[in-house]
Amino acid sequence: MTLFGQTLDGQQVFGLISLIAVLALWLVVLARQRDHVRQIKRWKKDQTRKTPPPAAGRGPWG
Repeated sequence: MTLFGQTLDGQQVFGLISLIAVLALWLVVLARQRDHVRQIKRWKKDQTRKTPPPAAGRGPWG
């Protein structure tokens, strides 16, 4: 196999395929992690909407 005019043997082809597979894995993990962060932010925003703000003068010093 040749890549950019360079002849690659079996080990180099395997290494290239492994690097591409690791890159694909990292991209999948990054996408899932970003989605998880979005879900957490959305959940926190929904929680703040559901809980009413504390009434004035009812705190420990009020």
